[in-house]
Amino acid sequence: MKTGGQLIVDCLEANGVDRIFSVPGESYLAVLDALHDSKIRNFVCRQEGGAAMMADCHGRLTGRPGVCFVTRGPGATNASPGIHIAMQDSVPMILFIGQIASHAREREAFQEIDYRAFYGPIAKWATEIEDASRIPEILTRAFAVATSGRPGPVVIALPEDMLTSVVEAPAPQPYTPVETRPGAAEMAELAALLGSAQRPFVILGGTRWDEAAVANITRAAEAWSLPVGCSFRRQMLFDHLHPCYAGDVGIGPSPKLAEAVKKADLILLVGGRFGEMPSSDYTLIKSPYPDQKLVHVHADAGELGRVYRPNLAINASASAFAEAFAALPAGPASWAGETERLHKAYLDWSTPPETGPGAVQMGPIMAYLETVLPDDAILTNGAGNYATWIHRFHRFRRFATQGAPTSGSMGYGTPAAVAAKALFPERQVIAFAGDGCFMMNGQEFATAVQENLPIIVIVVNNGIFGTIRMHQEREYPGRVSGTDIRNPDFAALARAYGGHGETVETTADFAPAFERARASGKPAIIEIRLDPEAITPTRTLTEIREKR
Repeated sequence: MKTGGQLIVDCLEANGVDRIFSVPGESYLAVLDALHDSKIRNFVCRQEGGAAMMADCHGRLTGRPGVCFVTRGPGATNASPGIHIAMQDSVPMILFIGQIASHAREREAFQEIDYRAFYGPIAKWATEIEDASRIPEILTRAFAVATSGRPGPVVIALPEDMLTSVVEAPAPQPYTPVETRPGAAEMAELAALLGSAQRPFVILGGTRWDEAAVANITRAAEAWSLPVGCSFRRQMLFDHLHPCYAGDVGIGPSPKLAEAVKKADLILLVGGRFGEMPSSDYTLIKSPYPDQKLVHVHADAGELGRVYRPNLAINASASAFAEAFAALPAGPASWAGETERLHKAYLDWSTPPETGPGAVQMGPIMAYLETVLPDDAILTNGAGNYATWIHRFHRFRRFATQGAPTSGSMGYGTPAAVAAKALFPERQVIAFAGDGCFMMNGQEFATAVQENLPIIVIVVNNGIFGTIRMHQEREYPGRVSGTDIRNPDFAALARAYGGHGETVETTADFAPAFERARASGKPAIIEIRLDPEAITPTRTLTEIREKR
């Protein structure tokens, strides 16, 4: 006989959960009490959005569901950005929400929300546990749903009285992972399509990858001499210095890379959905009928034929397909010269510029980081023009080194870095954020201090919401409205939290500031005061305004 709260914790432990991210609430005190006697580590966060983003990053880097607990009403709605990210990014996650007591339902009780209705459209599954004896059943299902097919977030509401009720329930057992594998006939057809191709191109994306899968897809690419691109913010799926790597098929790709995708006669799309952002609004690959022959590999049959009609649809996880592809005997590769040309073009494209407007040059800063960051360093970021410096000029080498939302959510980098450093305390974790981006969830820097997680947050401060200002100057030149922001002294803020703070006002300031931050052993913020004119690596705000 156990309480509902005890059963929740028992089920988490049975499914291998060793940490959760939470903001406490009286609605799930019974769970907090049960956690007191468990081995699960509870990372106490400052705001529910940050907690949910930490859970998302945990799922993103491990493939195992990140787990988050929040309280009812405002706590639950604050967590919604993390759920939206996990859904759009196909990341396994489980959000538990404390709920009002059952007797008060349907009366608009204090902080009452119908979570099935609220979260139904943006979660893979949203439910509520009304009978504590069903907790093992529902949690087993939740882990299976979150990880199978196209992974995603599951939301579970926990009525307060259900958590304190004492019931008899079966001992929890771990969920059974669901794998989908390609058939021999499908792999034979893929070999035939490659054998008749003249200009093939591989695009990697989505989730359901692991280190072994990345190694397998690399071996397959080598065997066939295939050019490989990574979809938007999935760059950790292929070594950027590998001779088969052709670049980031993301926002504003290299013109040479975009042309290669358009002119390909066979596209092998593995794991991803290739939505309107990486496809440049469905111009690289047209929807619904691509100009190229298309082989689409996805773990969820519902995604095959949803946006693009493939010539060959392979219902398989990325990891299972990569294993089968690596074992497929390779044929002659008449396109090897094109693969070499595309890799050289990528190296040219990803070499940072040496100059730019203002006293701080981001190009040399990125070049410096490339010389000092180890291959296993983890970089996280949210959304904003500052992220271009990472996506274009950082050369990812290994799996589980990138935490960035394909959904384009701001405020992600700092909480993601906390989760990443907790997972891999021996590795360097660098969060990039714009000033506007940092201010959305920057309070999670306090979580890093509390948990003694020495992340380094690089705040690129240009005093504006940069991406929106760029669009504004292009569409309404000279009519600035709603895009200026006034910021605190970010280095002083870091010290106020108990961390290390640095301010960079010239390019030469950065290297010693970074070394001091790294040597401090504390969570650190390095504020780069960037001229707002340096809005992109190649064009200034003035140039964008005047081009109109």
